[in-house]
Amino acid sequence: MNNTVIAQASSDLHLHTSNSDGKFTSQELLEKVNKVGLKCISIVDHDTINGIDEAVNLGKKMDIEVIPGVELSTTLGGMDVHIIGYFIDYKNEILLKHLNIFREERLKRAKRIVDKLHRLKVPLDYESVLAQAQNAALGRPHIANAMVENGFVSSYQEAFNQYIRNGGPAYEAKYNFSPKQAISLINKCGGVSFIAHPGCYLNDDAISELIKMEIDGIETVHPGHTPQTTESLKKIANTYFLLESGGSDFHGGLRDDEDAFGKYTIPYKFVSAMKRRLFWY
Repeated sequence: MNNTVIAQASSDLHLHTSNSDGKFTSQELLEKVNKVGLKCISIVDHDTINGIDEAVNLGKKMDIEVIPGVELSTTLGGMDVHIIGYFIDYKNEILLKHLNIFREERLKRAKRIVDKLHRLKVPLDYESVLAQAQNAALGRPHIANAMVENGFVSSYQEAFNQYIRNGGPAYEAKYNFSPKQAISLINKCGGVSFIAHPGCYLNDDAISELIKMEIDGIETVHPGHTPQTTESLKKIANTYFLLESGGSDFHGGLRDDEDAFGKYTIPYKFVSAMKRRLFWY
């Protein structure tokens, strides 16, 4: 891309693939990205970097910039908080060691959730959950998909609302990894850290606490944010000299989020600001 095209390009820095809880493979997702004309993306799968190599290589062939990223699951005061890392060295040994731990803990958590479902008279087979995830980072969406497929609920959303939502009767807490640890890990891998979709679940006190932990940026654009929320988050970013990011948080499949794909984008100047922060150009 020449400089003019880059400056005008729209970017979606929040996409998921089948390497975590998305429906599409990296190749299928890049083909969709190409069709809607996005020129810069980041795949930020949950607790895994599998698929980044493939996406980066495909992006080069399609003239799409693919920023290496990851979305880490953390806990703050008993609340799930997602921290996104961009421009990470995704082959960093320290990162890979942590991701292996997260993968094992995700399997244990899923087994505990299935056990709780059994006690609630929902005889979901753990093997059917593993079949949903295959080699991906296992999460609650795979459990919800298995519940729908086996006829225990009528919809993906019903599985969450009735059983596995935060605080639900079959909910199990995630592995205890703090936002501060996630921010430190991302920085050690040469990346910049962002609060994911803060307008969906975080109050001002929690955001303030994360800023004190020296988070680099905040996701201002997200399908779950109202225009007022986006404006409020932009003011916070300006006040505390935070970087901005955003995207569609597209997963595909039973989430029924196809309408968001290609619609929730950010200007490339946000990406340029990240590069200036990291590389001083």
